[in-house]
Amino acid sequence: MSGKVNAWLGFLAHYKYLITIVVGVLIVGVLDDNSFRKLIQYEMEISDLKDQINNYDKQYEKDSKTLRDLKRNPKTIEKIARERYFMKADDEDIYVLSTDEQQNETEDKSDGMNPDNIDQESTTNNETNE
Repeated sequence: MSGKVNAWLGFLAHYKYLITIVVGVLIVGVLDDNSFRKLIQYEMEISDLKDQINNYDKQYEKDSKTLRDLKRNPKTIEKIARERYFMKADDEDIYVLSTDEQQNETEDKSDGMNPDNIDQESTTNNETNE
């Protein structure tokens, strides 16, 4: 038993610098709060935040332009009211073309496992069996 312990101590004494370096690299590279893994995560987060900043800058420029147009040109107010809020003049009719209903109908038809359909089918089958 003491022979095995002496062998381990001899191994540790012989490679103490190598073991210390490997353990240090593992701690710094993987386990530490300032590890390379965390560094990569932080870089990805910074990249995402920069993308968001760019998107907000574009939105700000667009909104600033719209606001300038609203202050300078009264026809812009009319244009926005017609496009966004479907407002109209007294002598006009507005027709809104939308595909929302068609999309909802196709979704209902394609959904063969709709619980409502299954319940109706099962009650119909039960009534015919009786």
